Amino acid sequence: MATILIADDEPGMRILIEQTLEPLIDKGVELLLANDGKQALEIIKRAKPDLVLLDVMMPEMSGFDVCNSAKNILGMKDVYILILTAKGQKFDKQMAKDIGVNHYITKPFDLDELLEKVVNILGIEM
Repeated sequence: MATILIADDEPGMRILIEQTLEPLIDKGVELLLANDGKQALEIIKRAKPDLVLLDVMMPEMSGFDVCNSAKNILGMKDVYILILTAKGQKFDKQMAKDIGVNHYITKPFDLDELLEKVVNILGIEM
């Protein structure tokens, strides 16, 4: 069974992503939610999700810091981290690449494309 962590400080965005990914629950996927970076990192340490959908601008700890901690400090290279953020500048994308982000999507994004990307990452038959 695959596990996905949705980490975003905006409740509306968390709910929107959760609803988009709901069809995956029938495929055995578990959805976890975090509303700040610190909580996201704690869930990553404890649950070791297969995929993390991670906002950058969050309280307590930025998404970049969460990714850096998970990938480079804790050595969790196998956790796939997909950044979902409004920060679309070249500098931000380069920083994400440097710390080990696997994929980077800027907001606003197409929810159907997000679902398709998640399905492909996890290798789920739909």
